[in-house]
Amino acid sequence: MNSSSYGDSSPIVAHATAIAESALAIIRTSGQGSIELVSRCFSPSKALLHSPGNTLVHGWIRDAEGNRIDEVIASVFRSPHSYTGEDGVDITCHGGIATVRSIMDLLLQGGFRSALPGEFTFRAFMNGKIDLTRAESVMELVEAKTDIARSHAVRRLSGALEQEIRQIRDLLVSALAATELFLDYSEDDGVSHIVAEEALAAGAPELDEEAAGILPDRESVEEARGRLERLGRSYRLEKLYQDGATVVIAGRPNAGKSRLFNRILKEERSIVTDVPGTTRDWIEAWISVQGIPLRLIDTAGLREAEDPVERIGVERSRSVLREADAILYVVDGERGIAEEDRAFLAGGGEPEGPPLVPVWNKADRRPAEENLLPVSAATGAGVTEAMDRIAALLESPGGAAEPRGLGAMTDKGSLGIASERQKRLIDQALQAVRETLDMASHGLPLDLIAPTLREAVDSLGEITGEVSTADILERMFSRFCVGK
Repeated sequence: MNSSSYGDSSPIVAHATAIAESALAIIRTSGQGSIELVSRCFSPSKALLHSPGNTLVHGWIRDAEGNRIDEVIASVFRSPHSYTGEDGVDITCHGGIATVRSIMDLLLQGGFRSALPGEFTFRAFMNGKIDLTRAESVMELVEAKTDIARSHAVRRLSGALEQEIRQIRDLLVSALAATELFLDYSEDDGVSHIVAEEALAAGAPELDEEAAGILPDRESVEEARGRLERLGRSYRLEKLYQDGATVVIAGRPNAGKSRLFNRILKEERSIVTDVPGTTRDWIEAWISVQGIPLRLIDTAGLREAEDPVERIGVERSRSVLREADAILYVVDGERGIAEEDRAFLAGGGEPEGPPLVPVWNKADRRPAEENLLPVSAATGAGVTEAMDRIAALLESPGGAAEPRGLGAMTDKGSLGIASERQKRLIDQALQAVRETLDMASHGLPLDLIAPTLREAVDSLGEITGEVSTADILERMFSRFCVGK
């Protein structure tokens, strides 16, 4: 990281809204001298220049010749009471593309440089306004596709995850301090005896006097292990709420797949006829079920096709099925279960495949098998139940046959991690904590245990940013939007 990249305090500017025709657009600035630079092209300039922080100023943006470019509202922020902790001005202008570009060009010519991806949030982190968990939640909030994803990102943005990580780290720091105290005063029988008694009371194994593996404050380490395990388990569900899953509708030709697809979407997207093989390629759409974003795909009927175009469509359908996170398999209630259906429902030789919900598409006719859920693509009967079952299977570890229910991880009190970086560091800390407890249980000396405990502390410090390096920060923030 160098002065021409992240890490300096030079004035920066970026679009905070998309470059597209709209009623309004926002151009964001920040950095040393940014208020003065904006005032040079703002009229009345003195009103902006002398405005206190957290105020709005109405005026015009003018070019070097004094020509009016646009009527705007300037939001003035002064250090340290701003998002970045620096002086800054947000310009709200009309949303015409030519207008926005003209103002941007004027600011770039007037002394600003273009902000790098995530540079505003990077500066907020460097100036102590947020930690890294809150910084990551900014983009999670931007990318949230459902209310559950949004609400969980808001909790992390408000500092709930930061607080949890710091509390776990404090537990380990306390245990590490007690361990190092034990080492420092091992010659002092009084201190050694007191610490040993506290360790035994906390659950450490009863060892001989010559054994050196008594772990002081073992209770704190074990509590930290439990809380880290819960956070680690939360990652899969948080990613599901953030990224969603692919659900493929499959079945034989003319089983009612396209009609069911349209019924779920509540719009006519797929062509529906009585002629088998009408769907020649897969069609997709995004929906939300129980707070989970689902990429729903309608596929061509699975059969040995003679028509070369249909054959290509069937092969594409099989390719999509291989990438599915869950399958909604449709059986035609009029024709009943064919051998092809039985083979697919039996797993088709792929027992490790994605979870599958088989439905009997003619709710007015009794299903031939008890495990087939009756639905009606024509009336919508049973469709909500089928999709809820898909969501429950996706939430359950490994697509278990008996899902644990949707409420367990989606309530207001839930807390999880949603970034790969956080998951990697949680795993590192958890591994170090487990090794610490294992070494202590086997009576290994504390001078070997203490460094492992320190590894756990450092891993947690890296999650919040207390322990960080320039290349890690640059790699992380480079994935953000430019205007963030």
